[in-house]
Amino acid sequence: MSEVGAPGVQDAIDWPPAWPRVLEGELGAPLAGDYRAVPEDFRVEEVLDFAPEGEGEHLWLFIEKRDLTTAMVARELARLCEVSPREVGYSGMKDRIAETRQWLSVQLPGREAPEGLAVRLAERGMRVLDQARHPRKLKRGVHRANRFRLRITGAAVADPALEARWQRLCDAGVANYVGPQRFGADGRNLQRARAVLARGWRKRDDREGMLLSAARSYLFNELLAARVRDHSWATPLPGEVVMLDGSASQFGVAPDDAVELAGLIERARRLDLHPAGVLWGIGESRATGAARAHEAALVARYPGLCGGLERAGVRLARRALRLRLGEPRLTRGEGELWLAFSLPRGAFATAVLRELISHPSLGAPYPDRSL
Repeated sequence: MSEVGAPGVQDAIDWPPAWPRVLEGELGAPLAGDYRAVPEDFRVEEVLDFAPEGEGEHLWLFIEKRDLTTAMVARELARLCEVSPREVGYSGMKDRIAETRQWLSVQLPGREAPEGLAVRLAERGMRVLDQARHPRKLKRGVHRANRFRLRITGAAVADPALEARWQRLCDAGVANYVGPQRFGADGRNLQRARAVLARGWRKRDDREGMLLSAARSYLFNELLAARVRDHSWATPLPGEVVMLDGSASQFGVAPDDAVELAGLIERARRLDLHPAGVLWGIGESRATGAARAHEAALVARYPGLCGGLERAGVRLARRALRLRLGEPRLTRGEGELWLAFSLPRGAFATAVLRELISHPSLGAPYPDRSL
């Protein structure tokens, strides 16, 4: 894609955003509900595709944490092992107000872990469930999925349409919105990103790339919202780029091959593949036709964010517009409801919850607007 948006341009950004729910038109707005009242209400377990080999200079620890961020755990592990924070690795960032399980690694060449490490971690709210050696550091984004178990309370639990909402999500998938935590309280990460991109992004302003991620995620959610409004979020368009379910593999749809398109639409109905929306950056988009028109509308509305991301050197990528719930289960209790499901890495449980309950942290649709 060519560079767009002159330096200094700051786009108008609406906050809170008006990203629509998929099921609202069919089943109405969901009733109010509560989730994550205490960390035990929101349980997450990271799933890897492999296991540590049992030997090597990196000690891998499978840690259960409560009311702590992953970064807090990594810093404490580095301190107790007397190593640089750079020598601690983890695959994904997990929520603070939650009970989560994930692997972390710490480089300890030629030496054992400090005596009593597990006990000292437990004193700080981190329980070691397993440990093993491995030749390499745990890298970001290598986990396959996350398993969730979530408790819901409030009026939504008694909603007679709740089971219908849940079944629709199981059958037709979930709009893959990036969760509100990416944008910070009151969208502050996004507002900071807008200012930084307008003056020119520098690594020292955003060492972890959090602001770049906030800007790209907002643009992706805006694109997805437009596709939800025109009912094309789950159906490949002519010229679409599609992504195979459970895989990063993607390919383009011919803009003028009706037979191919019909076959891909049928595969999408079975959740075998999903339309893939753009994560903005430099590089040529493979989308054409109607799918490219949605991207062009995004550039026209947000030239500052798009141009700033290109100048920052971020590479164009893609993210599925839809999620398939893995191993979904719904269990009712007295005044409560438990949901269990798995999602691929990078997906947010809040995208599922916002279709089932209304809660201030999940946002709510506002009067319709187009890109």
